[in-house]
Amino acid sequence: MRSFLTVLILALLAATSAQADGGVCPRSAVGSAVERPADLTSKNGVLRVNFNYDTSVDDAGHTLFCFVTPDGQESPTLHVNPGDTLKVTLTNTVSTPAGGPSEIMSSTSDTCGDATMTAASVNMHFHGTNTSPKCGSDEVIHTLINSGESFTYTIKIPTDEPPGLYWYHPHVHTLAETALLGGASGLIEVMGIANLQPAVAGLPERMLVIRDQTVQDTAGPGGFPPSWDVSLNYVPVSYPGYTPAIIQTSAGIQEFWRVANASADTIADIQVKYDGKAQPLQVVALDGVPTGSQDGKRQGTIVTDKDIMLPPGARAEFIVTMPTADVKKAQLITRDIDTGHYGDRDPQRTLATIQLGTAPVALPRVAKAMGPAHKQRFEDLDDVKATAQRTLYFSEVGGNYFVTVDGATPVLFDPNNPPAIITTQGAVEDWTIQNRVNDLHEFHIHQVHFLLEAVNGVPVPKKNRQFYDTYPVGSWNNTGDYPSITVRMDFRGAVVGDFVYHCHILKHEDHGMMAIIEVQPKAP
Repeated sequence: MRSFLTVLILALLAATSAQADGGVCPRSAVGSAVERPADLTSKNGVLRVNFNYDTSVDDAGHTLFCFVTPDGQESPTLHVNPGDTLKVTLTNTVSTPAGGPSEIMSSTSDTCGDATMTAASVNMHFHGTNTSPKCGSDEVIHTLINSGESFTYTIKIPTDEPPGLYWYHPHVHTLAETALLGGASGLIEVMGIANLQPAVAGLPERMLVIRDQTVQDTAGPGGFPPSWDVSLNYVPVSYPGYTPAIIQTSAGIQEFWRVANASADTIADIQVKYDGKAQPLQVVALDGVPTGSQDGKRQGTIVTDKDIMLPPGARAEFIVTMPTADVKKAQLITRDIDTGHYGDRDPQRTLATIQLGTAPVALPRVAKAMGPAHKQRFEDLDDVKATAQRTLYFSEVGGNYFVTVDGATPVLFDPNNPPAIITTQGAVEDWTIQNRVNDLHEFHIHQVHFLLEAVNGVPVPKKNRQFYDTYPVGSWNNTGDYPSITVRMDFRGAVVGDFVYHCHILKHEDHGMMAIIEVQPKAP
């Protein structure tokens, strides 16, 4: 798989041709105002979306990828209710390079879409949703859509799905990093968060997406470019100038910010600073799950922080008060990240300057509570006795990346591998995930969230425990205990079948750091 990855990427980049203005995947100008993504909302329990997957090139020479509707809306936000059905028909309009490589990825028994991967293959992952991994739903192991082909996803949103922010992106192994660096990603909102967090009802709502892309200009002062440039809602914040985007707002009002880190590889640690002072961020949801909402009371709690760490794939939703007129400098920044000795360079950057306008900014407002909250997916998980314990670890050898169950032999991911873990529907398991190497990794699992119980062996106080689908595991310095997280996995829901867990730094995932788990139906 490793050699095929190199050939695929080179062939894809060499074959990409389009207008150098962004073409079908348009991008905002440096220093422009942040615009809200287009909104598509379900009606009568269904949201039908048609996407083309396309590619073009921008002025700076970046290869771009995008999900775009037939009327030209790029990466719209998909709004659904718990219990709704999301039907996405995806057509791949990226041309396969002439004479490019291909590889059979599925047998007759498990083919979903096309069985052969090419440099132009795509699929779609509905990140964070607790939905089925069966073919035609949120399945990424064998689903392939090749050039000129269409495929329809039918995603049934559970009635007990936590209301919050999710997202979608391609997930073809060995091609995922390239697709996300090209910008192919968008948001999903499961509506109804005010039912659990009444404080957000009626607030102006701002959707913000952090993405990354390759650095084109590496000749800046000091000679220390970042590993990746970043953007905010497609407004580039590029080395060496790091010209920020602009967020336009009104003085002193409260806004509800819903932020996703849709980067392939870049870790963000976000702060809002006024004249150099970090502002309180009233967190109401993390990774799509309202904070404090799963204890059976069906009401969330507000957690106030001065910064929020967002690994690739993570989301945070919070209330923040806009600056008053006497504030001279208001900024949204990402802080410098220590990714370990062999990790990427993710320096501090100002993502946006917050500017006050003379007229109110036209933002939609969060709907008010629509009645009592429904049953929650992970209710009372903290009080359930675990049925199994497992230890997993991240490792690297010779440019290859592994995630391994302790005691097993490390193997690179292959879609035809047998499951590394087999469990049964109804199980509740405690997993300790260790990092045995000198760069930071990000643990992510599909189809379910996990409850964070301990970090580096130190228990998280019960009142502070939250649910995530992505969480960092710090780098090891070659001495002492391995950095680790301990998490509780909840397999009590409807999900059965095969799905994956991996490092969500997609360079690592594409190089093998992913494995399969099978959840078998519980016995009658």
